Order: sequence, then C-alpha cells, then structure tokens
Amino acid sequence: MNGRASPLGVCFIGTGRISDLHALAYRDNTRARIVALCDKDTGLARHRAAEWGLEDIFVTDDVDMLLARPGIDLVEILLPHHLHFPVAMKAIASGKAVSLQKPMCTTLDEADRLVEAVEASGQPFRVFENFIFFPPVVRARQLVDSGAIGDLLAIRIKSNSGTSKTAWEVPEGATRWRQMRDHSGGGPLVFDDGHHKFALARHFMGEPESVHAFIGRTPKEDGVVLDAPAIISFRFPGNRIGSFEVVHSPELEISTRHYAQDDRVEITGTSGVIWINCGHGQLGDVPPVVVYRDGKLTIHADMPSGWEQSFVMASHHFLDRLAEGRAADLSAGDARSVLRFALAAETSGSTGRRVEMPLW
Repeated sequence: MNGRASPLGVCFIGTGRISDLHALAYRDNTRARIVALCDKDTGLARHRAAEWGLEDIFVTDDVDMLLARPGIDLVEILLPHHLHFPVAMKAIASGKAVSLQKPMCTTLDEADRLVEAVEASGQPFRVFENFIFFPPVVRARQLVDSGAIGDLLAIRIKSNSGTSKTAWEVPEGATRWRQMRDHSGGGPLVFDDGHHKFALARHFMGEPESVHAFIGRTPKEDGVVLDAPAIISFRFPGNRIGSFEVVHSPELEISTRHYAQDDRVEITGTSGVIWINCGHGQLGDVPPVVVYRDGKLTIHADMPSGWEQSFVMASHHFLDRLAEGRAADLSAGDARSVLRFALAAETSGSTGRRVEMPLW
C-alpha cells in the first residue's frame, strides 16, 4: 500500500463501546477514513456514525457483503472474542489489510490456523495492542533501551479496578458476554484486560519460561464475578522474574474517562527503577513516569498520559507501516505468543500447577 495517493478506506466490524476509541485515530486523518460500519445492531452503528461526524457512510449487518464491497482497504475487527477467529479468517481471505482486536482468538489451535492464513495471504495483518503504544510506556521503553536503569531484573504490574464518578458507561451486553467462558476465553481481568499486561511484560522482558498463577473470585452485583484477587508470577531467561497482580477495590475512587481501573508498572534493573504510574486511569495527580538512579528521582511528565492516546498512536503506527510496506506490531506470531502467555496463566490458575512455557 506504499505510494498510495488516496486515503485508505476503513471499515469497522463491531461498533461497541471500544469502537469510540478506535475511531479517534481516523478523525481528521488524511491517510485513512472510515467508509463503512458493520454491526448486528445497525441502529447502534448509525448512532456511532452520527457521533463521529461521518456522512454518506455504508452501514450493514452482513459481514460477507461488507468484505465484498469495493473501496475498503483496511478492516478493523472489534467483536467479542469468540467471533475473532471466524471473522478474521474471512477478512484475510478477502485480501484486505486486517487489524484484529486482542486477543487474536481464544485457543492456540485457532491462533496457529490464523498465523498460517496470514502467512499464506501475504496481506498486512496485526493484532491491536494499545498499551505498548501508551506514551508513558513508550518513554519507559526508551529509558530502558538507553541503559537508564542498567540490565533488567524484574517487572511488577499492578491492576486495580474500583469505582469512578467519571468513568464511561459500559453496556450491559459487553459485561454479560465477558462472563461466558465460551465467548470470552477467560476471566475479564486476568485474561481479557490481562492481555495488555502480558503484552507489556513480554514487551520489556521477552518470552517467559514459566508461569504460575493463583486466580480468585469476587462476586459483584447482577451475577457478575471478577477473577480477582489474582497473582501471576513468571520467570524469564537469565534469572529474571515478573509478576502481575489483580485486585478489585469496590470503594476505591479512580480518576478516569474510561474504565474504572488503575494500572501501575515497576521495572527494576541493576542500576535503578522505573515506575509507570497510570494506565486506564490513575490514582491522584502523579507523574506518569518516574526514574530512580544514583540516589535521585527524575520525573518525566512531558508527555500525554490519557489512555485514549494509546489507541491513536497504535493505529498511527499501523498506518505508518502500511505506507512503508513493513510488518506492524503485533504480528500474528507475536500475538500468538501473548495469547500463549495469557492461556498459561488461566491453565495454572485452574490446576494450581506451574506451566512450563517451552512445552506449549
């Protein structure tokens, strides 16, 4: 797609809550524009189109009709997890560039078949993972690569859900399907949102050697059960370690415009420590990135830290790579590795045993 003069035609398959954030990357964008929306609820799709200021846009509930339509170059698949595999396979076969919402699918068998289809097609494909493009994470990675804290020893990730007066409304249907294991593939905090955390751990530390998890249960109202508290530990080559902790604090007020959740990351090296102090939301007015080295704290606040920025930057990265004719992050193979990481945690949590990753 490099050398193209006209903007790419983009279609969204799925116009649920998260599509609002994906749409931000295409507003006032001269390289790509949304030309079609597909959803089983066409009324919702038209409502989204109106909210996004889109005119003369094609709306349908028929995926096959959409994929056969001329003028569509890039497909954004934003559906419940159990639909990722069948719809992605159709989109790949249509010859379009594909951006598939995480996780790529719910089983490693499906992941292997997707990887094979992508490689056979030769078409651009990525699994959408916004957290590695979140500006504070990008800054932390730059600091790590520059040797700011020496050689990496450990990563600790804390995810804390709570309550918020400023959070957006999550539709009941989105909550309901995430409680159905045959639809979601795993729990809402450890598997679904946890995909971001496993991607972060891999982004900084590489592929894990083993995973060991305890995953609890916290009942909420209306039959909703959260997979918390949870603690997942992992070991990396070179005697390096990591952990992912999940806690639900029902009375903890979180500042956010999106999900009522806070994320914190601590990366420890041989010479210092880096803290990333925000994610979906944040607790108080804290600097997005802080570095400790040689007895001194250095604050990094010269960057946007709204979670929506991660969506914009992730999609801009993909458009850059499409223009350059290069593979994007996360490739199908990369996404399979993150899925394997998440599924190892689910398996360990259900069996109480450590999962040795080379065996998967």
